[in-house]
Amino acid sequence: HSCLLMTVLCLVSVRYMVETVMDTRTATAELGWISFPANGWEEVSGYDENLNTIRTYQVCNVFEPSQNNWLLTTYIDRRAAQRIYVEIRFTVRDCASIPSVLGSCKETFNLYYLETERTVSESIKGVEYWANAPFLKVDTIAADESFSQVDFGGRLMKVNTEVRSFGPLSKGRGFHLAFQDLGACMSLLAVRVFYKKCPSVVQNFAFFPETLTGAESTSLVIARGSCIPNAEEVDVPIKLYCNGDGEWMVPIGSCSCKAGYEPDNGNVCRGKSKANKPVYQPFSIQQHASNNQS
Repeated sequence: HSCLLMTVLCLVSVRYMVETVMDTRTATAELGWISFPANGWEEVSGYDENLNTIRTYQVCNVFEPSQNNWLLTTYIDRRAAQRIYVEIRFTVRDCASIPSVLGSCKETFNLYYLETERTVSESIKGVEYWANAPFLKVDTIAADESFSQVDFGGRLMKVNTEVRSFGPLSKGRGFHLAFQDLGACMSLLAVRVFYKKCPSVVQNFAFFPETLTGAESTSLVIARGSCIPNAEEVDVPIKLYCNGDGEWMVPIGSCSCKAGYEPDNGNVCRGKSKANKPVYQPFSIQQHASNNQS
């Protein structure tokens, strides 16, 4: 394999996998997130750009200065993922289209997270808690496109989609997300939370299991390989690296078909009968994975 002879990073062409741990678009009942103060974020039933019914949160306190409106999601289990991605779909009203806001209007909001072993109790959501909110900031998120009243009246929704990631996560079983509004007129249309992993793959006659990406976008996580049926080790150790985008890189080591077997499509070693007729040895990733576990 040419990759084995080159010092440059080689990619194994298998697309990354995504595991979704929360998606508000699939909600069939109230989301029930915690908002503070009471006159800040409000949960409403709305519509997306395809007129599908969705649960959204909106806030529009643009005429009063010094806004500090918090919205805390329900608890999200991270499922051992060390790096989390958040896709946010939202609309923001153009401040220039609102008369007499006197500089108090914003077109941005802040995204935070809070690692914790269990859900944060609603009983501690008093003024003091929010004044000293123990969240870690991910980013200030701005709208690429904002709408005016004319656009909205004509049902021309200018939906923004932004993706952010954060890590490493290690201090608890999961986390909460928090959204902070400082005076925007906006709606959170959808929030999807997910992590990436490299899919199981057969490479150089070796099987590599699903592997979670690392804590940083630049992390490389080592996955050990094992020879497929009727193959044996040639170069060891047999490993691949799972990069931060969920793609396999840098194959090292390999297996080859044992004596009396020959390769077929690069992922099967088929046996030869005495009459020189091939005897196929079918191989499936699922079967190999279950054999390894037993």
